[in-house]
Amino acid sequence: MESVTSLVEPFDEISGSPVNSWFNEVPIIEVGFTIFTIHLIVRSCLVRSLSPSPPRFETAEEAKEETPRTSHYDVLERGMYFACVYISKDTEACEGRSAGCRNRATAAETTEMNRMRWVGEGDIWDLDMSTPVTLEGTARAIPDDPLPLGLSRGTRLSRPKQVEFFHRFMASPLIPSFSPIRPNTGDGGGGGFSLQRVLTLPFSNNWLVSLLGQFDVQRFVTEIDKTKAFGRGSSSTVASRLNTIGKHLKDKSLYALGFCSEFLLSPDDTLLLSYDTYKGDLDKNPRAKAIFNHEFPLHNLTAEAVWPGLFVDKHGEYWDVPLSMAIDLASLPAESGPSYHLCLHHNSGSPKKLHSDTMEVPPPSLLPGLSLKSAVSYRTNMDLWRGTTPKLETCKPYDVFLSSPHVAVSGIIGSVMTAAFGENSIRSKFENDSEGVGGFSLHFPSVNSGFMADALGRASLTAQYGNFQKFFFDLTRFHARLDFPHGLRFLTGATSVAQDLLNSRQPSLEAFQKICPEVLVSLQQQIVGPFSFKVESGIEIDLRNGANPVTVDKTVFAIEYALQVLLSAKAVVSYSPKQNEFMVELRFFET
Repeated sequence: MESVTSLVEPFDEISGSPVNSWFNEVPIIEVGFTIFTIHLIVRSCLVRSLSPSPPRFETAEEAKEETPRTSHYDVLERGMYFACVYISKDTEACEGRSAGCRNRATAAETTEMNRMRWVGEGDIWDLDMSTPVTLEGTARAIPDDPLPLGLSRGTRLSRPKQVEFFHRFMASPLIPSFSPIRPNTGDGGGGGFSLQRVLTLPFSNNWLVSLLGQFDVQRFVTEIDKTKAFGRGSSSTVASRLNTIGKHLKDKSLYALGFCSEFLLSPDDTLLLSYDTYKGDLDKNPRAKAIFNHEFPLHNLTAEAVWPGLFVDKHGEYWDVPLSMAIDLASLPAESGPSYHLCLHHNSGSPKKLHSDTMEVPPPSLLPGLSLKSAVSYRTNMDLWRGTTPKLETCKPYDVFLSSPHVAVSGIIGSVMTAAFGENSIRSKFENDSEGVGGFSLHFPSVNSGFMADALGRASLTAQYGNFQKFFFDLTRFHARLDFPHGLRFLTGATSVAQDLLNSRQPSLEAFQKICPEVLVSLQQQIVGPFSFKVESGIEIDLRNGANPVTVDKTVFAIEYALQVLLSAKAVVSYSPKQNEFMVELRFFET
């Protein structure tokens, strides 16, 4: 694989030729990926040898009954307590340090849970995309017609809590990441390999303050290599070199800081406030966010304000919106049955592509204005086969939600209606009319508003072999998903094909193209113990491209480490070749 450091290769200011540096010859992503994976393997061996047997659940249903309906704060606090008890050698000290967590977990376990609050493989609402571009670690999909809605997410811990968990329970003092771009760098968006460390201040059981720091390792080494003290053939003394290193460590442009305060206002209400700065400047181009979440018995209410808001389009390009606010009311995900979303979204200011000096036309939905979306869907599942082989009695599965071999299919059908007021009211209908993508659309220029409506559908297949209990090759999982995001396009295409076939005519490629779905496939294979390898990729079908009608896009490779004592949680080391990004994150209750 070609070294990604060539993207930021330094040049000699006089000769204009590349500076010879050992750092620029090292494939940074591969090295970081390998080192962190080796670290997890060693840690896994120590955990298996030191930890007592945790509680065993036979089925995912048993785990659901024992897992209370809690907020993100509760999930991490309870998870930290369990990890502390089962992983640490000093149980008594650990219990003393986690007394508050244990009390909260015990109280929460007395409640009865109806549904889990996470998004799985079959749900049609999009998750925020993980990205190391910002300290926050996420980017939202650009709202479109009919999907994405613009504010749909699953159970995801804040980035400071993830890093804190790695520090405390996985012996990882520094968390690596790589991104070719960084926000607000002022140098053309140059990024690179960086390390993160968090400092948390738990003022009480209901209030957590954290300071997340990021150090740009690649830029630091590049700047060091440019100095005469470290040049090839240099006779500089050790003191001179240490002085040079110390001078560069004081360069505030190498650092990014994220301040985060999380409040548990009540058992059902949480508030998160964050303020991220880059290049050590607290006032220049900060990124701030405020999120309020309330949990109703069968619904989630989320209110969010972000300035600037980071969005990602279908081509993997990032866009900044100066101010983005949204309110989302969503029913909880269900195994089958109806679900709905109601989302109010407001953008202010002119959107701009992240680190692009050229003026490009932004996606219409990011333009200033107010939009109201209402989405309704119905989901049904059917098991084609489910394994009956009893599980091992001597050990629990590494992940209780991946412990049942089966083959299942699911289908979702729904509709989305959008009312837009402002510049964002001129939407995709006028851009894609030739392909019949627009759905039903009305535009009222006199009042600068519009109305859009369309149907949608999804079909998916999941096949799993193995119980994820044995130490070797006890999990093989395949998932395929077919999305039909534009119902009118599919209907017109299917009607045209049917008419041509009935009249003994050859259907046109345009008609076939309209009924082609968006395809996503993933394959997961256990390697050893809690480690599994996963690859996920999108497949684009363009029948009009005779030379290459099928292309593979948006591939992501990942090594997942299942945290067995936390029922269904995993540490994920992922790499995206298209985005050229590498990061480490923690996920709960996501299949």
